[in-house]
Amino acid sequence: MTAHGGTSRAMPARAGYIVANLVDGVVAPFRAPRGAWARRLVPAWRRFAPYVPLVAAAIAAAMVYVDAPMVRAVDRLPRGVIAAFDEVTDFGRGVWPLTPLFVLLIATPVLDMPRLSLMARGVVTAAAIRLGYMFVAIGLAGLADTIIKRIIGRVRPSDLGPFAFEPFSWRSAYASLPSGHATNVFATLVAVGAVFPRARPALWAYALVIAASRVIVSAHYTSDVLAGAAFGAFGALVIRDWFAARRLGFYVGRDGAVHAMPGPSWRRLMRVAAQLFGK
Repeated sequence: MTAHGGTSRAMPARAGYIVANLVDGVVAPFRAPRGAWARRLVPAWRRFAPYVPLVAAAIAAAMVYVDAPMVRAVDRLPRGVIAAFDEVTDFGRGVWPLTPLFVLLIATPVLDMPRLSLMARGVVTAAAIRLGYMFVAIGLAGLADTIIKRIIGRVRPSDLGPFAFEPFSWRSAYASLPSGHATNVFATLVAVGAVFPRARPALWAYALVIAASRVIVSAHYTSDVLAGAAFGAFGALVIRDWFAARRLGFYVGRDGAVHAMPGPSWRRLMRVAAQLFGK
């Protein structure tokens, strides 16, 4: 009887603790930045403003000189090459990075239990912050792209040519610029690469293959992919600045640049797992 009553009381307490962790995790990124580090921050839009004309010029040049010739070149590729890229191109959809990040992110409030040591709870919190950054950076970049491309209304590669537009069209056939897949993979490159620098070579390979695949399968023009790559990378940097101003996973150095905070090591993560599963 006593054991049953103890269990009954423990369940609401545990549920309340999980809810409190969830609320704290959602609220933390929206807290006002404080401290001298926030004032030192040089935001991404200011750091990269000098490069905006160069990126815009590259996209415009691609529209004029590259898009149409590239469509004709792709038509001459062997069918086997196109089929191979058609198999991999869907791995550029946002669901691929976002689903595992979401599952892990939702799991962290459950794992961060009172019976863990203070050090272990700090490890879980640090992991949750980094998961949250990656999820928000990739997800928001993809969401913004979905809206912007439909406002621009550029027609996908067709007989109409690269200068056919129907602004404010919400049809997929008129949602070519910027490329959503390119936005996703380059946001993933920057966001995941900021947390796991050693993964950057593999992330670069992933991003470039997916970006190329969108042109090869005739889903986008080259300029669409360039615009998507720039938009996704920039979006991930903007979110990184947001987290850094609140000292969530990143911090602002004396020079105003953003740096990643040291994350939990694999050994510490294994120790937390041992505590969770009673080993």
